[in-house]
Amino acid sequence: MSGPQKRKSRGASGSGARALGVRVKTAKGRKVSSTRWLERQLNDPYVQAAKREGYRSRAAYKLLAIDEKHDLLKRGDVVVDLGAAPGGWSQVAVRKVADEGMVVALDLQEIEPIPGVTTLQADFMEDEGLARLRVELGDRKADIVLSDMAAPATGHKQTDHLRIMALCEAALDFAEEILAPEGRFLAKVLQGGTERDLLDRLRRNFRSVRHVKPEASRSDSAELYVLATGYRGGS
Repeated sequence: MSGPQKRKSRGASGSGARALGVRVKTAKGRKVSSTRWLERQLNDPYVQAAKREGYRSRAAYKLLAIDEKHDLLKRGDVVVDLGAAPGGWSQVAVRKVADEGMVVALDLQEIEPIPGVTTLQADFMEDEGLARLRVELGDRKADIVLSDMAAPATGHKQTDHLRIMALCEAALDFAEEILAPEGRFLAKVLQGGTERDLLDRLRRNFRSVRHVKPEASRSDSAELYVLATGYRGGS
């Protein structure tokens, strides 16, 4: 697998000594939280790997890990990436599906062009967004719907959980409109798992449902992903 998972830091002598991390001084006018975020970014091996390997975000390695373990993305797939900006997941997807496949990325923000990817600045929760996607798909249906969306954190655990679950449910509503039979759905949730009503719905409509946490998810992060495969609808 590409990325930092298989690499170990070694000292200049080759003895295997642990590399020293970068420390960031708190500058005047910069919050302590901002300094900690910057320090974490500078020392994050996935951030470094993303820059080195041309991915737009460290999130690319989450999808790469899930794909490697669960054989998620297949050559020739039609992929819809919701909340796709800045485009790291779409970059992974377009490389996996190759020329026979198709990747459509949607986001409220404008997405810088990605070779081989159709980008739409659209709200997937509005009828117009769905209509624009259907125009792009033509007579094809999606083999997989991806969602790495997360609502801005409030710091209140219960509120944040409810907001991200609402996004996941909206993504599933959308997926059920466009997925082909045996299609797949991958969406971000938070630890504590998928709420029972949504989990029951997924189990009714897909043959297999599981939670996955890729190695690239930070250890202090509550994020988790729900992966559903074998869509029973779509006819």
